[in-house]
Amino acid sequence: MPAKEIKELRQSGKLDEALLLAQSELDAAPDNIWAKRNISWVYYEYLKQNNSPEQIDVFIHWLNEIEKLQLPSEEQMLFEQLSWQIGKITFSYLKSNPQGQNKCIQLFEAVQGFHFTKPSEGYSYLFKALHKSFKENDYYIKFADWWDLQNFMPSDFEKEAIPNGREIMAIAEQAYIAYAKHLLPKQTIFGDIIFNRDKAASFQVILSQLVEDYPQYQYPAYFNAKLLLALGDKDNMLDSLLPFAKKKRNDFWVWQILSEAFSNEPQKVFACYCKALSCKSPEEMLVRLRQKMAKELISRKLYNEARTEIDLLVKSRMDNSFRIPSEVVEWQTKEWYNSANSSKSNSAFYKLYLSEAEAILFNDVKEEEAIVEFVNADKKMLNFIVSETKFGFFKYDRFFSKINVGDTIKIRIQGGSNEGMYQIYTAIKSEGDSIKKNFAKEVKGVVKKSSDKDFGFIDDVFVPPSIIEKKKLKDGLEISGTAIKSYNKSKKVWSWKLI
Repeated sequence: MPAKEIKELRQSGKLDEALLLAQSELDAAPDNIWAKRNISWVYYEYLKQNNSPEQIDVFIHWLNEIEKLQLPSEEQMLFEQLSWQIGKITFSYLKSNPQGQNKCIQLFEAVQGFHFTKPSEGYSYLFKALHKSFKENDYYIKFADWWDLQNFMPSDFEKEAIPNGREIMAIAEQAYIAYAKHLLPKQTIFGDIIFNRDKAASFQVILSQLVEDYPQYQYPAYFNAKLLLALGDKDNMLDSLLPFAKKKRNDFWVWQILSEAFSNEPQKVFACYCKALSCKSPEEMLVRLRQKMAKELISRKLYNEARTEIDLLVKSRMDNSFRIPSEVVEWQTKEWYNSANSSKSNSAFYKLYLSEAEAILFNDVKEEEAIVEFVNADKKMLNFIVSETKFGFFKYDRFFSKINVGDTIKIRIQGGSNEGMYQIYTAIKSEGDSIKKNFAKEVKGVVKKSSDKDFGFIDDVFVPPSIIEKKKLKDGLEISGTAIKSYNKSKKVWSWKLI
């Protein structure tokens, strides 16, 4: 057999001679595995020699020649080397031809019958290359199903460091996100919806497991929620989305997704829109959301706010040469639009509904009744009391424009310590009858004040200097008022204070 001679010719670069000899051997014995093996490595050398974007058609030709041999799975060494060569030319071709998916499809079609080692570094490298080509293409599902996402190696689930020192998302995370994205319902130009419900349901179970196994991943939870929403499973969607949404609550699109989950609860949808539009985002990304918000505002007859949204979205669309939707054009012809007053923004209006929106995210955090014990209006800080074992302070300007000592509020808080600052999630004013019974009372009596002191007492109720000065109180004067129970830091005891 001429195997040794073919190898020597191949290794010395005499590929044409090697090919003639190998082809002669194969013609004489077409089914002989040694003849196929000998010529396959000659084909490989030609393929390797033409691994450049300019020679991609020649490269594909030699791939097809290898494919015709129908080599068995035992040829692992060749297939492993092929995975690296195919990945290499795919990356280089895409770099010079970013929209060159057609050639990449030809590459993929040529190798579907190859018996790559799975899993392996070469097989993962091949995935990275074809993933880059197909991730924005409808071809992605076919490619990923062929490659099989179960073939990732443990290292594929870790972030990858690139030459500039920056870390990029793990390729496995990228893959699961891309796959989920392509499973979501799509609308054709004819208005038909394309959605493979069975495939989406099967993958959603796999994606849920990924979310559980890799809690450090951010975006799989989002796309898991999108799939659940598409499948109509809104309850589980919230369980999946909320941990992610808490981390990304300053991104407007998180609130868009939440609004979809509450499509049957108009008030929550409205609150989500307000929260979404309060997030800092490029205006061109908000135009569709502003249109939805304008529609909601019109239905509520809030015409000034509606016009503000319309004017903002129209300006953004014009600045970016976007088409103005016919619905918006029609609004601009209405009498209410022309008589409404437009503002620079609706930020102050949104603020009225932020607590309601935030409550959706933090519904799993217990809401507690509290009473306001002290307010620093300059620093926008307030001291609160939940109980004699839980009290502290927080910055209130996200939730209230004005708050007074003695007001009762419902809050969701975490962290902090007694006398310390707490992280505040939600806060709204409330009636607070139960907490008032324990921490507030009406008092009536005679002021007792020494001439050398700037404070006084009504029985056991402390009258602070600010009240003495403001009300011009003197010793012996009979007054009535409201007292609140507060913690005396210096004496470390609870006592009553006039407010």
